[in-house]
Amino acid sequence: MTAIMRMSRAYAPTLKEDPSDAELASHRLLLRAGMMRKNAAGLYSFLPLGMKVLNKVEAIVNEEMDNIGAQQILMPFVQPAEIWHESGRWDDYGPELARMTDRHGVEYCLGPTHEELITSLVRNELRSYKQLPVSLYQTQVKFRDEIRPRFGLMRSREFLMKDAYSFHATQESLQETYDDMSGAYERICDRLGLVWRAVEADSGQIGGKVTTEFMALAEYGEAEIVHCECGYAADAEAGECRCAATMYERDGMQKVSTPGVHTIEELATFLGIPETSCMKALSGKDADGNIVVFFVPGDHELNDIKANRAVPGFELLTDEEMESAGLFKGSMGPVGLPEGVRVIADWNLKDVAQWAVGANEDGFHYVGARNGVDFKVDGWADLCEVKPGDACPACGKALEGARGIEVSQVFQLGTKYSESMGATFMDEDGTEKPFIMGCYGVGVSRSMAAVVEQYHDDAGIIWPASIAPAHICVVPLAVNDDTVHPAAQKIAEDLQALGFEVAIDDRKERAGVKFADADLIGWPLQVVVGKRGLAEGKVEVKLRRTGEKRDFELDSLASQLEGAARALHAGEVNPFDELFA
Repeated sequence: MTAIMRMSRAYAPTLKEDPSDAELASHRLLLRAGMMRKNAAGLYSFLPLGMKVLNKVEAIVNEEMDNIGAQQILMPFVQPAEIWHESGRWDDYGPELARMTDRHGVEYCLGPTHEELITSLVRNELRSYKQLPVSLYQTQVKFRDEIRPRFGLMRSREFLMKDAYSFHATQESLQETYDDMSGAYERICDRLGLVWRAVEADSGQIGGKVTTEFMALAEYGEAEIVHCECGYAADAEAGECRCAATMYERDGMQKVSTPGVHTIEELATFLGIPETSCMKALSGKDADGNIVVFFVPGDHELNDIKANRAVPGFELLTDEEMESAGLFKGSMGPVGLPEGVRVIADWNLKDVAQWAVGANEDGFHYVGARNGVDFKVDGWADLCEVKPGDACPACGKALEGARGIEVSQVFQLGTKYSESMGATFMDEDGTEKPFIMGCYGVGVSRSMAAVVEQYHDDAGIIWPASIAPAHICVVPLAVNDDTVHPAAQKIAEDLQALGFEVAIDDRKERAGVKFADADLIGWPLQVVVGKRGLAEGKVEVKLRRTGEKRDFELDSLASQLEGAARALHAGEVNPFDELFA
């Protein structure tokens, strides 16, 4: 049984004012509520109340991992450079990888993730298909040297993460574990009380082709997502774009003088047509330096991730490089491009017979340019960033938009790491084969912040009971007296006996200070004990989630909370709601 938390002894330094550099609610409130303190840019210490929340998030994650057969381990935070050279990511990962050299001149890095280390760990131990599949997980500090750490725990340099890795002999086995992990992540989001969506995503630095992100919806989430009532959801950068490009029909291709027109908005206004009938051009080069021009519908943007998928190593040209290549900024089009320039167009333009585009001459555009007659497209690809209003690729209805916070992600890695690092097993047919791998991450500290983003008001945090630093706070309006304080102590003990985690604010502070701190910290249920109420045999109970207050008979308080105790132990996120139903 957890001891009653006495606020007079707790290290919980609350702040009255918002920190000047805290922009998001989670950043502001976790600092003000005495949950954490900033040590440097992107680096935070968790104080006792914050640790209680963090430990509860971690316990939920660990329980769900254990329930699907994953086994817990702990790997070093500092990793040898040697294994990163084996995978090829030492140079590819970029400046976010914090590199260091020890006194012997040996190179290491501070782990941003652990694919290399886990692969090196098992490659000499798992030798037969009979030992597979295996899923291993840890909760470990990660470090990524963010160029601009911001928003508190949302984009910090050091963070707490649960990462799991699975090893398989077959794709079917990987898919089974991938589905199990996805189900576990759904339950984790539910148990944290999050409103969330599972979305199609890009694998980024981790690799692999199949991946899903679990996004907590939030007004100030860093990621844009689109979703549909049919259940489809995707990150705006990764989702399939199906937009409605329109045609400006003309009697053959015509060259039009467009003085001072350089943007899609200006062209659409000049011609008196919608932006969907204008084609936007962006020029770049591939990994070998060859020039490529992308064309997308005028009302959409080129997606960098998709551009790199279509043309590996793609980089936009600078103004100087465009001029050197004979391209005209603001007047590029597919007709009359310099020799050797490839044309890649968004697949939504494939059925648009005539294009309104630049004429590759400053101050001129073409209307009615015909694909296959006036110009040739060398390749078609999904290039646009999807946005609200585009057609859902699953059902065709218009997509809705939202913002989200990525709290977890699952990946099918395939053999990306096992092949490069020589991690093989003996298959049933007697041949050596590389492991088929999956990896799965939950941002433990980020999930804590995501909950605050979804559950707060002007007064402070509103913790779901599942991860609150304590379920109930008893607030005596007097201490060291012979009436209120003993009654408050007895209430706290009775509630603790029901299985609740209880705090008692026994500080010698004014009632207003205690009430403000109780709302700021976010105790799910507050029991206020005062002389006047006790004289009538009553206490005031406040539900933090709704702000509702109600007087309860002191003698029956514990019995009336028995149902809430059962609901809490059964996993109910908001078990106190029934008291105010």
